[in-house]
Amino acid sequence: MIKAYLTAFPMLYEGEDIEVRYSIFEDDVLIKKESVYLAYMKPAIVGLNSVLTLLHKLEQYKEKEITVVLNDASLYEVIKGASTTQNGDVIKMYNKAKKQQAKFNKLSFINVTKDKEALARWKEILKD
Repeated sequence: MIKAYLTAFPMLYEGEDIEVRYSIFEDDVLIKKESVYLAYMKPAIVGLNSVLTLLHKLEQYKEKEITVVLNDASLYEVIKGASTTQNGDVIKMYNKAKKQQAKFNKLSFINVTKDKEALARWKEILKD
């Protein structure tokens, strides 16, 4: 089983890079930890773009069971298709993410925002 922890840091000023940080574990053994810097994008789509970035990195494991751990309630809502946003950029990026997700056999997302223990683990894993 693959478990990936993901976060992204949107920048407030146009022209600044976006940091996407993730850690990938296979059977509780760390196999990859990386920070990727992307060109500036609107803050509303940073989370979805970070998911796309991670899914591209996980393609080699698409036949395995994968769980992505997030700490972002609004991103989780969008990924699950429960968001009622009318933001065209978000909808366009959501559609791209959905197409990418369809390539995976067993892909699930967990939001740890309200689980103190899981949130502490998420923070510990993704810290520098």
